[in-house]
Amino acid sequence: MGIFNYADEEIGQREITMTVASMIIGLGVLTLPRLVASETMSSDGWISILVAGGIALFFGWIVSKLCGRFKRMTFYEYTSLIVTKPVAYVLTLLQAVYFLMFCAYEMRAVASISKQYLFDRTPIEVIALTFLLVVIVAVSGSRVGIIRLCVLFLPIVLFFVIVMLAFSVELFEWENLKPMFITDGKHIYSGARQVIYSMLGYEIVMFYSILMRKPKESTKAIIIGISIPILLYLIIFIIAIGIFTREGTINIMYPAIEIAKEIEIPGQFFERFESVLFIIWIMTLYNTSSIVMDVSVHCLTSAIKKLDKRTCLLILSPIIFLISMFPKDQVEYVYLGTIISIMGIAFAAIIPTSLLIVAAIRGVQSSD
Repeated sequence: MGIFNYADEEIGQREITMTVASMIIGLGVLTLPRLVASETMSSDGWISILVAGGIALFFGWIVSKLCGRFKRMTFYEYTSLIVTKPVAYVLTLLQAVYFLMFCAYEMRAVASISKQYLFDRTPIEVIALTFLLVVIVAVSGSRVGIIRLCVLFLPIVLFFVIVMLAFSVELFEWENLKPMFITDGKHIYSGARQVIYSMLGYEIVMFYSILMRKPKESTKAIIIGISIPILLYLIIFIIAIGIFTREGTINIMYPAIEIAKEIEIPGQFFERFESVLFIIWIMTLYNTSSIVMDVSVHCLTSAIKKLDKRTCLLILSPIIFLISMFPKDQVEYVYLGTIISIMGIAFAAIIPTSLLIVAAIRGVQSSD
């Protein structure tokens, strides 16, 4: 089967905005309320979300300024101009490893939660392999095609989340939010640290800016793309606390799913709304997994010129599957997530900032 290519292999600000938002809205939607509530007091976790959101916006701006200096260049190409080619080669390969592990982590999340809520008799390996094969189908096609999947799916995801939140208002109790502003700075910081891991994803713009008609428009795209998850996380957290209280939220593994279980839609249109939410959430993780796998392939094929896309997919696919199956229990899975999060901080904040500083000092940029 031949690889389909779009006639228009360019994307604009709207596509990047939706891609960034889709990338960030992933597993964090389900687990964030519990993680933030465990670090903060009462309902003060919203402060941590705003702090982490502000940090993500700042480093997202850094990424956009870096991408804006280089038009129609891959990450490897413009990094080679900023630093030496050997350094650029190493950085690109490390990025490939990071996104490969990210894909494996997301795939394991889909498999584990699908088994828990939908396919309790199906082996987790079968669920993971099926999901991986579907992701490979998306990645084997056009890169712009993956972007347009995000444009297609994100409005659907946001619509159903808004419906869920709207019908949960009647269960909301304002008293559960009190008292307010009782968390000290140390615990606000601890909560923000949990949130910042869920805000990673905007760094993909460094690899998709080559497809943009006007890379300098990436600033507005990233800012809006990050702001959407910030607002969504804020609302979901506050509603979770308002319905379950802080203590209840801490003891619920996936508060967002439990919110969906609690709501009742008139007319019995959806008897189990959590199933609808779960399907919508899988769409989001499908977008995320497709993007990170595509970026990993892109990094390898741009750094290793003799490596073509199909060969790269054949090599990476079993590696991703094996990594996803490596954690034997929830403890090992969380440990894998911690490793990926630490790597993500380096690749989303430290490396882009360093590259931008060096590029500014040396006056390196592409000629328009």
